Amino acid sequence: MKRRYKKKESIFHKILNWSFTLFLACFLGIQVCNASNCNLKFAQVSDAHYSSFEADTTYKVLKSSPNILEDVILQVNNTPGTDFVVFTGDLVNKPKKSQLLEFISKANCLNIPWYGVLGNHDVQEYKMSKSEFFDILCGHNPNFSHKGPYYSFVPKKGFKVICLDTIILDRVTTNGEISQEQLAWLDCELKKSKNDVVIICMHVPIVEPFSSKNHRLTNRIDVLEILHKYKNPIIVCSGHYHASKIIQEDNILYIDTPSLVTYPCAFRIININSQKKKVIVDVYTKQTRLKDVLNNAKVKVMGASFLAGNPEDQNGTFELKK
Repeated sequence: MKRRYKKKESIFHKILNWSFTLFLACFLGIQVCNASNCNLKFAQVSDAHYSSFEADTTYKVLKSSPNILEDVILQVNNTPGTDFVVFTGDLVNKPKKSQLLEFISKANCLNIPWYGVLGNHDVQEYKMSKSEFFDILCGHNPNFSHKGPYYSFVPKKGFKVICLDTIILDRVTTNGEISQEQLAWLDCELKKSKNDVVIICMHVPIVEPFSSKNHRLTNRIDVLEILHKYKNPIIVCSGHYHASKIIQEDNILYIDTPSLVTYPCAFRIININSQKKKVIVDVYTKQTRLKDVLNNAKVKVMGASFLAGNPEDQNGTFELKK
């Protein structure tokens, strides 16, 4: 009976097999990395109206604002894969330095970077200048370094976030406006980002969730003319009206987010998946988990269901073509 001998693997074949295994691992790693880089998830929190000393109003549960904010921060921290948080104005209810510092202290409990957009309550009645507001943010938010009231940043390759200043300071008003200088800057930023998915964050919306002469953006037509020049996907996130509304116009998706202190006491989780020929945007509405607070907020407003929006204004999947 013949004895069978196991053929020894040559050094050449060992190197070849090792090289192929390494190449395959690198290739798969690159694919996973690329898939990850094509996805951006962030939380939009609007109109927190933080106050540690005010009583409730006829429609705002200000007394509960610190607890609501803490609950939202816990929810965001427990949402896997979230890249950043943007607060789209009215971080505080009164423009006091002490209140803004308290808000920042709580927001710094987030385990991801966060950004702030100016709201009318943040600087109203000239009690805080825009430069002072952003100096405080820069000095106490370790991930924030933007000195001006409008700015942009790149959270990931292929995405551009543009934060606008819609607040009027030459008169006391709840209307909004974007200066000519800022409009020129916005046009330049969009021109540089023609191949990117653009997220615009602002307090006063371009497209109103409902008609209000005392809250609208006075020069919204000028802004729309600039936006309509560009065909890449643009997502506009705003607040101010304390109402839920989502409107799509071709390559532009307008997302108006409700307030934390007015029913439905909610914020948004927005997931953007950028593909070769289209962008898929998933929008989710998350309410506070403080049920007693939520019930209290609901009985304070007559149009609770109106502010909460229709189901399609609360959650949905939207496709923007590139």
